[in-house]
Amino acid sequence: MEKAKYIWMDGELTSWDDAKVHVLTHTLHYGNGAIEGTKAYKTVDGRCAIFKLNEHTQRLLNSAKMTLMDVPYTLEELNAAQVKLLQENELFEGAYIRPLVYLGYGVMGLYHKDAPVNVSISAWKWGAYLGEEGLRKGIRLKISSMTRTPNTSGMGKAKAVANYLNSQMAKFEAVEAGYDEALLRDDQGYIAEASGACFFMVRDGKLISPPSDNTLESITQQTVIDLATDMGIEVVRRRVTREEIYIADEAFLTGTAAEVTPIREVDARVIGCGSRGPITEKLQTAYFDVVAGKNPDYIQHLTYIN
Repeated sequence: MEKAKYIWMDGELTSWDDAKVHVLTHTLHYGNGAIEGTKAYKTVDGRCAIFKLNEHTQRLLNSAKMTLMDVPYTLEELNAAQVKLLQENELFEGAYIRPLVYLGYGVMGLYHKDAPVNVSISAWKWGAYLGEEGLRKGIRLKISSMTRTPNTSGMGKAKAVANYLNSQMAKFEAVEAGYDEALLRDDQGYIAEASGACFFMVRDGKLISPPSDNTLESITQQTVIDLATDMGIEVVRRRVTREEIYIADEAFLTGTAAEVTPIREVDARVIGCGSRGPITEKLQTAYFDVVAGKNPDYIQHLTYIN
């Protein structure tokens, strides 16, 4: 991770190396926190812009509300803080932004009502999450032995810190087995999502993605669906089985960090032609055009910082 100058902590810009918390911080012990992943890109006119800032900040606030944390800042204040942080860190070539709402020091025990709610925002330069080669040639996925935590067992719709232990274990299992990423099923055995991204496949010219009934509501996924609709590609949201993926014509992952990453292999089965398929490539190109400010129909989703 490449250091920046500052991290925003509870309204103040703090030196990167001084951005610390107490060892008895409540979230560190009990896992109640909410995170976001937002990305800024250098656009076609040379400026830098954050993509769908409002949507990401609103999802952060929604996640905090779901997990019973009262955020002491408004959406507008948090948006302004993210813009200021990128400006002060001079991250004009693009950046990954990580807001965090967490329960701080002062209360121990599971009942957290009196624990202070703290907010931090970090930003740093971060390239392709699954590698530049992965964006071009595709990645290898393993369907995990881990089940995506069902809604009956947790706050599955919240982008909550605790939810990512499930993702972390699945990712570790996949990478240690020689794959790039994990794909998790829900408690009914249907495909849910990857460890930190949404899943799409192409069959017979149709773009298919699982419903969001047991996954995080993805901002990038919706962007890709909108782009596909613009292109006249039929989009179907339905349950997907493991076996269907093996015989898909194409497949890819989407997410703020994953962007649009092709899948070339799942469980030792080659997907389609074994590299980035034509529909995947069209959607990938369209997505990068949007975040770079090349598509006027989506320019309203960009918040310029300079």
